[in-house]
Amino acid sequence: MKLLLLFLSAGVFAQNVTNVDNEKVKVLTVVQGAGVKSKLHEHAVNRIMIHLNAGGQTLRYADGRVENQKWKAGGIDWSPAGGKHTSENPSTVANTIVEVELKQPAPARPAAFSPLDPVKLAPASYQVELENAQVRVLRVKIGPHQSVPLHEHGLPRVVVYMTDQDFKVTEADGKEELSKHKAGDVTFSGVAKHKEQNMSSRPFEVIVVELK
Repeated sequence: MKLLLLFLSAGVFAQNVTNVDNEKVKVLTVVQGAGVKSKLHEHAVNRIMIHLNAGGQTLRYADGRVENQKWKAGGIDWSPAGGKHTSENPSTVANTIVEVELKQPAPARPAAFSPLDPVKLAPASYQVELENAQVRVLRVKIGPHQSVPLHEHGLPRVVVYMTDQDFKVTEADGKEELSKHKAGDVTFSGVAKHKEQNMSSRPFEVIVVELK
């Protein structure tokens, strides 16, 4: 993951920008320091917000509205486009948020999921946290040394790693490879069919944003 660090100063975000920037999404890991307030701005596209730590913001809109937000570590929010506002971090710790900007509108037809959809095959591990016409967001938890049977990801997806990963991935043709990531990593993947095994003695968790 290639990162571009923009220095944090009063009224400015420090942004760690990943290499995920294509025709479908742009994904940023945004760090807002304690007490930092942004300039007036607005967001042109809908976003998924994934909070890597507990925190909160105070949003002040140009029309006078004030919105106080609080979230837990690992929380997921839908943030629609529009509404000029400032945002302020009122706490004593920095906010770290993965923002998934959705560049494409919802498809004309609803997405069709494979019979090998992991939500159907492994519901204890794959749980739907949020779904609308543009995305389906999953929270995936796989226990120590636990395996997930052959399943299929039928949509392109952004993966946000909440914990370290040490996996063996076996493709449908039997080819095996190891997959390792660190907590906070962000990747973009296409469609895939495989089975997985957590090689670690620790539980594993990711947030998956499927793009319809």
